Parts: sequence; C-alpha cells; structure tokens
Amino acid sequence: MQRVFPRPLSNADRRRGRQARARVSSQGVNAELGTRNPERTYAAAGVDIAAAEDNVRRIARHVRSTHGPSVLGSFGAFAGLFHLRDVRDAVLVASTDGVGSKVLLGIQLGHYELLGRDLVNLSVNDVLTAGARPLFFLDYVGLHSIDAAVMDALVSGMAAACRENACALLGGETAQLPDVYAPGHLDLVGTIVGVVERGAEIDGSRVEQGDRVWGLPSTGLHTNGYTLARQVISGIDLASDPDGRLGQSLGDALLAPHPGYYRLLEPLLPRLTAIAHITGGGIPGNLPRVLPESVSVELDWGAWQVPPIFSLLQELGGVPFDEMLRVFNLGLGLIFVAEPTLDPRAACPSAVEVGRVVPRRDERVIINRTPSTSGRGLG
Repeated sequence: MQRVFPRPLSNADRRRGRQARARVSSQGVNAELGTRNPERTYAAAGVDIAAAEDNVRRIARHVRSTHGPSVLGSFGAFAGLFHLRDVRDAVLVASTDGVGSKVLLGIQLGHYELLGRDLVNLSVNDVLTAGARPLFFLDYVGLHSIDAAVMDALVSGMAAACRENACALLGGETAQLPDVYAPGHLDLVGTIVGVVERGAEIDGSRVEQGDRVWGLPSTGLHTNGYTLARQVISGIDLASDPDGRLGQSLGDALLAPHPGYYRLLEPLLPRLTAIAHITGGGIPGNLPRVLPESVSVELDWGAWQVPPIFSLLQELGGVPFDEMLRVFNLGLGLIFVAEPTLDPRAACPSAVEVGRVVPRRDERVIINRTPSTSGRGLG
C-alpha cells in the first residue's frame, strides 16, 4: 500500500474500509446494492469437465487399437511410455505440424475422420525425410466445446492412419477454449517421434551431380495452400464440378486426403540420398532444404501429372504460374533423390522420374518447360 498511496492510511480510513467490506456478506449478498451474486461454474463458463471425461472414455478404444508391446502403462495417465526396442544406436527424429485451414473445409463438409488421417500422415512424411520409421504420435485438438461425434471421428481417423504406419497413438490433449475458438471451430496439431539407426540417416549430404530425381504423386492440395484456395472458390457450390473438369465435386477435390508415403518408400530407404516432403512453399521452397550447397536440381515439367484442381484454381483466381509453384505441390507430394543405378519402380510402382541433380546454379530448382508449356498456365 505504501507503494500506491503517497502517505500512510489514517486510522479513520482503515475503519471506513473495514466497514465497507463488512457490508458484503459471506453468502455473496451485496447489502449495499441489495442483490445476490450469481453462482458460477466451469461448465457455465464454457468448459465442461464431465464432457471431457466422457470423451476420454469414448476415444479409448481407438487409441488402444494402435498400441503394441512397446507401449507401456495404462491409457489416461499423465504421460505416455514407449519402450524403444530393436535399435542398436538410435537417433530420434521429431516433428510438429498441423492441418492448417483445411480444417475449415473439413468442418463445412463434415469430413472429420479425413482430417484426423491427414494430421498423422503429414507428420509421418516429415520424419520420413530423415529416413525414420514412425514410433509414436501425440495430438492436440483445440476447440470451442466438445462434440462427442466430432471427437470420435477425428480420433478414429488418427488411429486408422497410425495403424497403417505401425505408429502408436500415445497420447494427446483436447482443450476446450471457448474464448479462443468460435462455436464449431477447432484446430488440429500433432507431434510425431520416429527413429533411425545412427549412420542410416538421410540428410542430403550424399547427393551428387548425376543422381536421379523421382517423385511420388499427390492427390491434390494435401494440407497446404488452403487460405488462397478458399478465397478463390468463395461463393462456388462445393457440390458442383465446374465445367465437368474435376470428375468429382469441388469439395471432394479440395479435401482429397494427404497420403502417407512411408510404406511406399520403406524398402528403398537404404539407397536414397535425399527426401523432400512438398508442403508449404511448394517444390522450390522444400526441395533445396535437403540438398547440399554444391548442387541444384533440374525438373522436367510435364514428366508428372498435375491434378486438375490446380489448373482450376489458377484460372478462377488468376494466379501466376510462379505463385502456384510457390504455394502448391502441383502434383508431387514427395520428391526423392537416388543414385543413378537405382530404378525404384519395381519396389514402388507409383514413382515417376522427374529430373536430375546438376552442378550448382543461381537457382536451386530449375523447372524445364517446353515452348508449349512455357506460358503462365499449368498445361
């Protein structure tokens, strides 16, 4: 009090303060105003503990379906326990990422299970770039309030993708934040931990001039570029197929699942020298992240198929080719580099040869376009 007031309080001031406080009874009645303060609960404030406890019980079967002998302890503890086995000299590989604003389209169309799968698969792909096999996954769901059906679908999708990748759904957090998220809105974030033997890491350091560059096809946008895409398609019926170009509804094309590539590349990992997950930043923003400073990469435009959703977005939005290249994957979900003698198609039939490693130039990624494809369009 001495730090607030310029002089000490007099005895009369202190008596008046005590008398004012006494007018508020212990029963919450403000005698001066003649009103009773309302009783407050956490649920009335927007956080339903009972719903949270019920949610844990409901999702338990999905979570446990991903557990193998390496998962120790019981579901619902403060922390997950994982016994790392069958690795002599382990290097742990970790990544955190989210689904981004794709959740807004998923919410609009009610495709929650797909969002859960996407969250796991994009995370698996990130640790795959280091040659790691996934061990366990942890999720964060932030939302306005818990909807049991929504949570069941989200976790069901996560668990399905975890099983497909031999990855344990080890734990997570469901946060009811009514002051942060609008009703019906949510955010999805995940953390994954994988492992690779020391010496078997894939870090791009062994990439050499003359290595061959291969790609794995994307299904569409995956989980990047949705802020731009949503602006471009604003006002268009998501159930429609504009000009019959997509072969499916616009909503389904935009929500095409983000595939996991681990199972496809697993048998090839010992012979690969670099792997890039083509996410935000597109091909020119992601491929250089796994290349040594001494090289660049030439890619042959037209060597792979570009899903029609990209040309539709470009035309509807008037988006320049270079901007499309920086924002979207444009048909390549993953790019990997291999020694010249390796043809991966016997083990991975969906692989497409898309280019080669060349001596360093000013541009790290050079897109070779023929005269017929050198305009601003994607054709």
